[in-house]
Amino acid sequence: METFDTKAIHGRLAGSYPMQHRWHNRFHLEMPFGLINDPNGLAYFNGTYHIFYQWNPLGCEHKNKSWAHTVTRDFIHYTLPELSMWPDDVHDKDGCYSGCGTVDNGDLRVLYTCNRKEGDVRIPAQRFGTLQSDGTVRKEEIIIPDHPAGITGHFRDPYIFTRHGHRYIVLGAQRAEDEKGTVLIYGEQADGWHNLGEVQTRLGDFGYMWECPNLLQFGSYDVLMFCPQGLPEREFDRQNIYQSGYIAGHLSLDSMDMVQHTKFQELDHGFDFYAPQTFEHEGRHILIGWMGMPDKDDEYPTKEKGWMYSLTMPRELRLRQGHIYSRPVREMRDLRVQETAVEIEDTSVKELVRPLFQGAEILLNIEFGEARKVMLTLAFGLEQVVFAYDRDDQVMTIDRNGMHKGGRGIRRFKLFADTQLSLELFVDRSAIEVFFQHGEEAASLLVFPEKNILPELRLTAAEPLDGVNGTIWSLDSFKYQADC
Repeated sequence: METFDTKAIHGRLAGSYPMQHRWHNRFHLEMPFGLINDPNGLAYFNGTYHIFYQWNPLGCEHKNKSWAHTVTRDFIHYTLPELSMWPDDVHDKDGCYSGCGTVDNGDLRVLYTCNRKEGDVRIPAQRFGTLQSDGTVRKEEIIIPDHPAGITGHFRDPYIFTRHGHRYIVLGAQRAEDEKGTVLIYGEQADGWHNLGEVQTRLGDFGYMWECPNLLQFGSYDVLMFCPQGLPEREFDRQNIYQSGYIAGHLSLDSMDMVQHTKFQELDHGFDFYAPQTFEHEGRHILIGWMGMPDKDDEYPTKEKGWMYSLTMPRELRLRQGHIYSRPVREMRDLRVQETAVEIEDTSVKELVRPLFQGAEILLNIEFGEARKVMLTLAFGLEQVVFAYDRDDQVMTIDRNGMHKGGRGIRRFKLFADTQLSLELFVDRSAIEVFFQHGEEAASLLVFPEKNILPELRLTAAEPLDGVNGTIWSLDSFKYQADC
């Protein structure tokens, strides 16, 4: 195990804000040094939102997996992130892996996977801990000491949910028999937690591992979110190396079946979205995802600067006819600098060009008229990212081959837009999040412009559009302070 000098790490953190590099984002959570990935332990506790996430404070490699922690009341003001939990005993000597948060008897507790390797043997254990007043997690009881029979050592990422007053855990897993992905559910009883078995679905052979499961409830519908690994790419979906998505139906804890569920649907069609986690507060399902992609580290040039990756903005989820809609939480509107608002109102236009701010939100409603193809470009000087919509094929294409640094490529997905296309774009220094058709689909991506220049928005169509209206705002930065 590495030695973690927490005093030195916290001192370095305190001296690193505000973050200055031109690729450091202003309204996306990230760290001034080290590598972050999965959001963990999301919970509302004592009037504040608690956000934990994976962090390696010792370098930009996927090792030394620890948990960072920050607190916010409004998703605008955050406490300075701290190192909250790190590998320091025999159970988690090879990493404090992902897990969830829960409020239990007046305490905020976390449940995480301890990663331990003995030679080539992986021994995962599921362990509770309790958040202390100094921001650290006191590690406590191990409730599942190893993987169950019939499951390989790829057994991780516990998520607690409640049904009819009883607590359950859903865990990502891999079957030993065929090395295919699945999820297991454990139920809490008086003498501990017991394995209830695999959740049966109609998905069949669906990748070699299912990571980061979440179980949500929308009225009478259950949504199983998970991240399958090993799916073949298709023309209009599954185009990243690993996916993040869900099925919606009805979970029977008696038969362990996901009954009458939908097909697997992706939560995000961008290049950089993985390992999302959700929590519920006052009727809102709030999601935060990792803006990154496993096994693609070479696509992120900030590694040379000493840090890697971001988290998405928090999103609120709604379920409509078996499909999840997502939009940024309403609190994000408080970042708008109202006096900078630029109103857009044009009729019969074929081209529209507008300068953007260092951080910007763009709301656009495009009336097609006779136009069959519409192209929206974010230009960074000679570099560009293009969002192109084809009405005939009902396909949205995202093309970032026009960027010189970082990952490139094209993503294509189906999107129905009859007479109007609605777009909501958030453009940070390197993070871009786009919401299509009022949140019906979303896309997250990272870009790394070579030059430190303000971006420009360009809208073009082959035929005149009936109209374009919307608003552009400058967005303020998150505020970091000792207390929220």
